[in-house]
Amino acid sequence: MSDVSVVIPLYNEEESLPELCDWIYRVADESKLAIEVVLIDDGSTDGSWSVITDLTSKNKGIKAIRFRRNHGKSAALNAGFKVAEGEVVITMDADLQDSPDEIPELRRMIVEDGFDLVSGWKKKRYDPITKTIPTKLFNWATRKISGIHLHDFNCGLKAYRNEVIQNIDVYGELHRYIPFLSRNAGFTKIGEKVVQHRARKYGSTKFGLERFINGFLDLVTLAFVSRFSKRPMHFFGGLGTLMFLFGFFSALLIGAGKLYALAQGQNAMLVTSNPWFYIALISMVLGTQLFLAGFIAEIVIRNSQRKSEYTIGETFNLD
Repeated sequence: MSDVSVVIPLYNEEESLPELCDWIYRVADESKLAIEVVLIDDGSTDGSWSVITDLTSKNKGIKAIRFRRNHGKSAALNAGFKVAEGEVVITMDADLQDSPDEIPELRRMIVEDGFDLVSGWKKKRYDPITKTIPTKLFNWATRKISGIHLHDFNCGLKAYRNEVIQNIDVYGELHRYIPFLSRNAGFTKIGEKVVQHRARKYGSTKFGLERFINGFLDLVTLAFVSRFSKRPMHFFGGLGTLMFLFGFFSALLIGAGKLYALAQGQNAMLVTSNPWFYIALISMVLGTQLFLAGFIAEIVIRNSQRKSEYTIGETFNLD
């Protein structure tokens, strides 16, 4: 097993790859670390794959994966995690904005300090203000919702114990929330390290403003799923019950008011002419549907759940 696996997702980064790999192995030699590099070509349309095949022919410590089309950074990371064999797994971007000089210290924090995950913090950034301000807002919202106090969730430079990446699935655009996924999987010792942010040397950024909007929506989804995915009845059933009771007692009051007026010999409005009757009726129908949705979701989860609801940390003397 290697000391470190460096997992690098990339898309159209042919210029930076040779320099990046040389830098990584230079750091490995200086630190006397056994390092494997995992390059995941996320459907590049330039000459990235040709550069990768040339690099792998020269260095047997490089693993390479190629997607037929662009699937996104999360899919690329997930594929890299499946083949990473290092004791510590470090992720970084391929654009040379992450410094491989950080690798030894990140590894030390995992191995010696006992962290499950260490996230990089690009405290001093070389991005335009149109990117830095949305990033600050995004990180603030993520801290508030997740309860994890990291300054830079979106930093691609992170280190993990191998056990962590084997117990999480990164899909969609959830690569920003790997600390959140890791904590939900039971890996709670999460640290942070200030890392160097370097100005982009080649090419241009592959991300636009829409990533912040999509990222926030993913965060809300993840917060909801992490809380209610195991017991959807707690959400749908509870909300459905409240709506049904509101509609039922509203209809009861309307009916009681009608009967009271008739008993007093007064002209009473037709129940069907009262707008509150329809609000009450819709509330009861929606409440019933929500309750049934929660009930069906419970059945589906119990019958189709493929993974256990717990992860085993250590065992002793099972024989």
